Amino acid sequence: MTDFILVRHGETVWHAENRYAGRTDVPLTGHGREQAAALATWAATAGLSAVWSSPLSRARLTAAPAAAACGLTPHLDERLYEVDFGQGEGLTRDEMRERFPDRLAAFLADPVDHHLPDGEHPRHAAERAAGALADIAREQPRGRVLVVAHSTLVRVLLCHLLGIPLADYRRVFPRLDNGALTEIRIEHGQTALLSFNAPAPTRAPALR
Repeated sequence: MTDFILVRHGETVWHAENRYAGRTDVPLTGHGREQAAALATWAATAGLSAVWSSPLSRARLTAAPAAAACGLTPHLDERLYEVDFGQGEGLTRDEMRERFPDRLAAFLADPVDHHLPDGEHPRHAAERAAGALADIAREQPRGRVLVVAHSTLVRVLLCHLLGIPLADYRRVFPRLDNGALTEIRIEHGQTALLSFNAPAPTRAPALR
């Protein structure tokens, strides 16, 4: 049994403007750094056994204070990168509507079979992230692991692990806040969702 706490990195300069940030390495805002500090406060007494992160700086800089608070060395895995949004990278929804209105309409109707032009297929993203968690679970068979990654990646991963149609990820999980905690438990190849999009408390609850 391995428990994973999945966290979306802190706010970035693009997210503050509601721009799609996939593989571009955009920096945290001051508020994003505050969210990383809040996560570290929680992590200090959360009983973590390992910390993993996407290699993008917005995830690394969110994970690093939490790892330091626990005396752990953060690990990086390229399989935790955000989904590549292709031609939508760096654009707002309105800008996409101006540049490729038909493709945007198709994406909003079915974000999997009609993912953004030149972007990564969400099924591939979900499978690579699930592979990363499976490998971590083998290394941490009784662990409690913090994984700092990205909004769309976490949502498609949850659908993949929970048996929810991938095309429904935006409907079933419409929002994932920066710095919020989503906890899952993987045991005998089965995944249970324990909590979703919970704000990081300033103090962790006492361990049972």
